[in-house]
Amino acid sequence: MSAPEVRIDQLTGLPTILAPGRAERPHGFGGRAEDEEGAAGCPFCEGSEAKTPPEVFAVRPGGGEADAPGWTSRVVPNLYPALGDGDDPATPRSGEAGAFASAGDPLLESRRAGAPDLFASRPAVGAHEVLINAPGHVTAMAELSEERFRGAVATWRERMRAHAEAAYVQVVVNEGAGAGASLPHTHAQLYALPFVPAAVARERERAGAYGERTAGGGLLSDVLVEEVRRRERLVAIDDEAALICPWASRSPYELRVVPRRATPRFEDDEGGAAMIRTALRLLAERFDGPPELNLWVATAPRGAESFHWHLDIRPRLTIRAGFELGTGIDINVYPPERAAADLRQLL
Repeated sequence: MSAPEVRIDQLTGLPTILAPGRAERPHGFGGRAEDEEGAAGCPFCEGSEAKTPPEVFAVRPGGGEADAPGWTSRVVPNLYPALGDGDDPATPRSGEAGAFASAGDPLLESRRAGAPDLFASRPAVGAHEVLINAPGHVTAMAELSEERFRGAVATWRERMRAHAEAAYVQVVVNEGAGAGASLPHTHAQLYALPFVPAAVARERERAGAYGERTAGGGLLSDVLVEEVRRRERLVAIDDEAALICPWASRSPYELRVVPRRATPRFEDDEGGAAMIRTALRLLAERFDGPPELNLWVATAPRGAESFHWHLDIRPRLTIRAGFELGTGIDINVYPPERAAADLRQLL
């Protein structure tokens, strides 16, 4: 089986990770992640530690041995990784300098150096971990107690710090088969990437440009001030963070958690867990149970300071069709002002 590989599309310059091993995972091609066996057949439940690769981190309040019961959150390598072991994922190999950096286009760079490389690729090295949010068989984060929820988010941050050498560290949560979850037990995934994703690089660049135009202003900080003042898309706010439906929401009930104190890196902050939990609980109440959804953390890439972390949640309520896929432009049929008003009524 071939190792994971990063390839660059010749027309867009955007990377794709080819990970053949992930085709072997349960429900890898659209099968349902049904919870038919419950805890009895779940490899992520306490007592089933032998069913996973050896753990790389765990929180055990009472102490105890690794790969044994007694944990509240646990981290293991992904059994079907999208990234392979190898060199430092932040360091390009010889001849590849700039090829997968956010500011470089490998086709243009290779053309300047001589003959253009129309088939640019490199090994997809880094780390891919599963962050198990709780020992009990819970299928949605919205169902976790406040203590368990805070503990899960704290583990996300701990593992992000452990991979600080990567160009970018992405943490995601997929809930429901339609959102990409192959196992129902609540968990997050961490990817330590060898490049900065284009969407993150663009956000970093826009934040930096805004700061230059406004003599040091913070883009997301200023957006948050206006959202709180206008209150049209504000759902909730506490001492640490605010919950909004973004102005240009790409799908119905898209939510964004924004810390009130501008901090570049999610992993360097301590706040926001309560508001993340509020967001998930409101969605569960609105839809009479936790909807299928994707959650991801946007944090500063390595070395970047002009950034303001946030966490985005997108319920899977509609399907991206041909127009969206062909243009990259989303059509949202439910305005964020209406979604925010609906959720405010549930507070």
